Amino acid sequence: MISSEKTLSLFSQSNIANFIESSFKAVGMPNRHAKIVGHLMSEADVSGADGHGVFRLPGYIRRIKEGGLNLNPDIRVEREKSGMALVNGDNGQGHLVMKFCADLATKKAKKSGVAWVGVHHSNHAGPASLYAKIPLSENMIGIYVAIGNANHLPPWGGTEMLLSTNPIAIAVPGLSEPSIILDMATSVAAYGKVKTAAQRGEQMPEGWMIDRQGQPLTDPTKSKDGFLLPIGGPKGYGLALMFGLLAGTLNSAAFGKDVIDFNADFKTETNTGQFVIAIDIASFSDLDTFKSNVDNVYRTMKNSPTLPGFDEVLLPGEQSYKKRMDRIKNGIPLHDELLEVLAKIARDLGIEQLKIT
Repeated sequence: MISSEKTLSLFSQSNIANFIESSFKAVGMPNRHAKIVGHLMSEADVSGADGHGVFRLPGYIRRIKEGGLNLNPDIRVEREKSGMALVNGDNGQGHLVMKFCADLATKKAKKSGVAWVGVHHSNHAGPASLYAKIPLSENMIGIYVAIGNANHLPPWGGTEMLLSTNPIAIAVPGLSEPSIILDMATSVAAYGKVKTAAQRGEQMPEGWMIDRQGQPLTDPTKSKDGFLLPIGGPKGYGLALMFGLLAGTLNSAAFGKDVIDFNADFKTETNTGQFVIAIDIASFSDLDTFKSNVDNVYRTMKNSPTLPGFDEVLLPGEQSYKKRMDRIKNGIPLHDELLEVLAKIARDLGIEQLKIT
């Protein structure tokens, strides 16, 4: 089924997940692991995180081929108390490592009320919301923070790339309204959006990046000539710094000058740091009462009168929820430029081409 736009084709989530799974199997990833990663990556696509789904497959495959990723990691707990754990990801695929951490945090929070699980020697794991939503599925609040896998920001007022986009996601469940899910980078735009714009031949809006003379940079193919801007100026810089200390330094993971640019170096271990927090709502409040109160907040925000130029008030995660509903029904749109890259992967690996829904 071809969409009305000439440059887009529509695919089911299951077909994308199966293609990703087949690709990883073809380069030696164990079947069970390939299935988990395929599902999580396709979850990014169906939720509208286009820069973190199948778009990332070529880079992951290249990293595996060049020896930068451990296909048989011993993901294990190194330090542990009732409400925390420190995990060694053993340089495994980030999706596998973070699912392990999020599942562990959720399990621990059922007993301790709150659990914090950090990790070192992980890898890029896709959109932050994937892992905040794992505790959410168990009626918990989920929080996820990561060190980005390349430095794209200088400290406020500086010019040396010492910080990444260091994203955060917070997921809070409602009763009958959609869950409220914040998923954001500490930069104005995530670097994945820059990469997808470059692949599609699109220009970036002013305000995403500036060059080293402080002038707006709108050509994504020249992103190496500039840097991303933090949200809120020095406040965004402060958040990126503190998230780096918590997800990186606290976990003995890479931060600052130690961060490996996984867009350019496919051989060196990234030692990526992340953490997940699970908060058991029932330990603080009656669960249904809390969810009902969240619904009330949701409706109050939605019913706020709008400024000129705004059709409605949106809550965090609402656009992603709407995209998810549409894409489950109608399919996930992929650009021709990406499809050409995926077709080459299929030929190179000797697997079946991605099937159009």
